[in-house]
Amino acid sequence: MLRRKIYDKLLAWKKSTGKKDAILLRGVRQCGKTYIVREFGKREYKNFIEINFIERPDMQAVFSGNLDVDNMVQQIKLSIPGCQFIPGETLLFLDEIQDAPNARTSLKFWTQDGRFDCIASGSLLGIDYKNEVSIPVGYEQQLIMRTLDFEEFIWALGVEVNLKEMLAPYVDGAKRVPEAMHNSLNKYLQEYMVVGGLPEVVDTYIATKDFYQVHLLQEKILRDYQDDIAKYALNQDKIKAKQCFLSIPRQLSKENHKFQYSVVEKKATARKFTSSLDWLHNAGLIDFAYNVNSPWFPLKAYVKEDQFRVYLCDIGLLVAMYGYQLKIALFSDALEGPAKGGIYESLVADILAKRGEELYYYKKEDSTLEIEFILERDCKLVPVEVKARKGSTRSLNELLKMDNIERGYKLTAQNTGVVEKKITLPLYMAAII
Repeated sequence: MLRRKIYDKLLAWKKSTGKKDAILLRGVRQCGKTYIVREFGKREYKNFIEINFIERPDMQAVFSGNLDVDNMVQQIKLSIPGCQFIPGETLLFLDEIQDAPNARTSLKFWTQDGRFDCIASGSLLGIDYKNEVSIPVGYEQQLIMRTLDFEEFIWALGVEVNLKEMLAPYVDGAKRVPEAMHNSLNKYLQEYMVVGGLPEVVDTYIATKDFYQVHLLQEKILRDYQDDIAKYALNQDKIKAKQCFLSIPRQLSKENHKFQYSVVEKKATARKFTSSLDWLHNAGLIDFAYNVNSPWFPLKAYVKEDQFRVYLCDIGLLVAMYGYQLKIALFSDALEGPAKGGIYESLVADILAKRGEELYYYKKEDSTLEIEFILERDCKLVPVEVKARKGSTRSLNELLKMDNIERGYKLTAQNTGVVEKKITLPLYMAAII
């Protein structure tokens, strides 16, 4: 079993007392939702009942009429011979719930009844419930699940470490990470860039150690995502969402990584494509990083909503979109040119987003001053500059002159170092800053 951090959240939910809302587990396609809930249900409950609405479309009828719990229980028993509903010992799992909108409405009634725990899950949830009667506001707890993060990836390779504890002594830059540890973590980071965090892809890599097999599977998953766009996006967004999705590698290969509609289509406008980008974001396929034009806390007060960057939900998939040869170049550290900066920036975005960080970057108007990421820590700002290759840190140096900024990070492939307020850290330490 791949060890996933969300398992601990599900366990805390199970052990909670008082009113227990149903869980709505959201996440991009193939991030491991079904697998983790299935493992959780079988390990933590005496009775586990799973309904997959894609495999069993006939089960939608159970939730199309009377949503009284006793009525639903009886119908489920008739449809799934041998299943048992024992109060306090049963988990009902409603999978692929996007194909049964009324089933989501039923979460209110399972919660109100309280005898049986209920988890619903599905890809592209909340995007288009054309026929849904009502959303169970106040009766469901939403959890977001993403692909494996860097630490989970290392666990999958058989390395049981706590990155935060292991790297904490070095985060101020004053002490160098021991070379053996540094080299190992850099190697794992290279693998993570190429493989990414999709569970099936990670399993394939572990089983074969073959990047080509990994690439073939990633290409298939990318096609599946495009099929999902065609299936679930609103009619007016189907083609435009796909165009935006496929433009991401080109957006990140520009010197300026800001998303530009003209890259999607010549003379394109925000009016034409904004809703399609929002759809991709709501579906979990992309992350936004918004520009802030003033480096002050709180960042939300200075956001320029019409200026943003777009990152793919998984670094491995982004690398796959560039083609197999890029994997070879990255793993051999032979990549040069503007695309390299965009890929390493995406790597840091991947790590930060999977930690639950909201992504912001700083670009001063009428200036070349620019910082890839800017974080909020203890009501202070922490700028983060990403360096895929050696170069100046002029922008970071300028921001560190401000009194409201106590420290800033330069993330590189190199070991640690510190000069006054500027702390140099290896890229893998994005996982703990």
